[in-house]
Amino acid sequence: MHQRTRIKICGLTQEADIDAAVDAGADAVGLVFYRRSPRHVTLERAVALARRLPPFVTPVGLFVNAAPAEVAEACAAVPQLVLQFHGDETPEACEAAGRPYLRAARMATGFDLLHFAAQYTSAQALLLDAHVEGYGGGGKAFDWSLIPPSVPRPVVLSGGLTPANVTGGVIQVRPWAVDVSSGVERAKGIKDADAIRRFCEAVREADARIAAAGT
Repeated sequence: MHQRTRIKICGLTQEADIDAAVDAGADAVGLVFYRRSPRHVTLERAVALARRLPPFVTPVGLFVNAAPAEVAEACAAVPQLVLQFHGDETPEACEAAGRPYLRAARMATGFDLLHFAAQYTSAQALLLDAHVEGYGGGGKAFDWSLIPPSVPRPVVLSGGLTPANVTGGVIQVRPWAVDVSSGVERAKGIKDADAIRRFCEAVREADARIAAAGT
């Protein structure tokens, strides 16, 4: 039985974008703590943005090889924060903050996702992104056929998703959730409320088609 696909809108930097994501029905919003990202927010901004979230919409903090103290500070400032690790963090580093976390996997030909999943058994989910230079936010899709069947952790499909292609991605991959950033932007770090709404509608369309097919 297909479960409802969860939706995460990542890289939010403005109050209006938070509101647009909530209004469109997003389940989670991503706040980027990686300083080299054009979508980076300071801890103070992250706190202000997270305060706008209603109950049951989860803030997710994205980190890349951050110092443990930086992660701990963010967790203290945003009590409901779920962590997302996009760098070279070991399982021990991911677990150190004692918070639920997502582990990003950079998909490429030859990458052994099942071996990776076996290392990160404590992850709430594996976020599958394209392998690009740097870390995350590349706006590039990867070949979804690289995803092996029966990944032992929930899968979050990411990388180059847009309102135009996410329906097909959900139908093909059947992920637990989808994650979008550049695919709903007017400029880097500036979201387009209409694109967010169309993205969420496209995910619901996929869920409806899967349900109608009875698979």
